[in-house]
Amino acid sequence: MITSISSRVVLTYGSFDLFHQGHAHLLKRLSMMGSELIVGCSTDAYNEKMGVPAVTSYAQRRLMLESCRFVSRVIAEQEWDQKYTDIINYNVSVFAMGDEWTGQFDHFEDLTQVVYVPRTQIIGTPRPFHAVPEPLLKIASVR
Repeated sequence: MITSISSRVVLTYGSFDLFHQGHAHLLKRLSMMGSELIVGCSTDAYNEKMGVPAVTSYAQRRLMLESCRFVSRVIAEQEWDQKYTDIINYNVSVFAMGDEWTGQFDHFEDLTQVVYVPRTQIIGTPRPFHAVPEPLLKIASVR
């Protein structure tokens, strides 16, 4: 069965901590790959388990994603292995992840198209806010 672009579901996952314009650009780019963009937002417990605790709570990150016009649906990412089930359950046409994951999801190619997006061009290197060296942080002066 050939799926037209008008009915393609795109799925991605991430923490989306401290949501910024780079995240919005990424989501916009992904939304243009299909008719529906589903975002799996990692829960606080999952982030802790993966060793990268979020600064912003899951509820706040989810609300931010739900308010983004490029996102059709937000689901909770609670475990690594749910990706396979989500691809099946949501009839996903395109599974997209940042290029730092290149090769990690190639085994899904028998189910869906797998795309690795060059994130550093869009949102910068993936690291928690508290790990950014001070010289890279710019604080606006108060006038």
